[in-house]
Amino acid sequence: MHHPDPSTLLREKSLRVTRPRIAVLNALADHPHADVDSVARAARLELGSVSTQAVYDVLRALAEAGLVRRIEPAGSPARFEVRVGDNHHHIVCRTCGDIADVACAVGEAPCLDASENHGFVIDEAEVTYWGTCPECATT
Repeated sequence: MHHPDPSTLLREKSLRVTRPRIAVLNALADHPHADVDSVARAARLELGSVSTQAVYDVLRALAEAGLVRRIEPAGSPARFEVRVGDNHHHIVCRTCGDIADVACAVGEAPCLDASENHGFVIDEAEVTYWGTCPECATT
């Protein structure tokens, strides 16, 4: 799958292009839904050395800029992905914690029609489906 150039993505968001930022974006492009430790391991393969705290700081900056999405399934460490802006959802295995992307359940601008908005202007819906992945189901 083709991934956009990390340098270009950073420049489009007016972020300085740094080796740690590029390494983190590359890691997430190759391993969607990775946790901080997994991203740090992958970044170290590219950079040689980088602290987990530095990776966490990079992830926070990228999330604030909208280049990375942070997802926090209940009972799991935060996970990160570079697929942003399309309001897709996730399915999580209750047994192993594996996560997969799920296109929006209702076609265009998703499940944004909440049954009650309590006066809020809703701009995003975050849906998590829970179940058992095929691998865990067969064991």
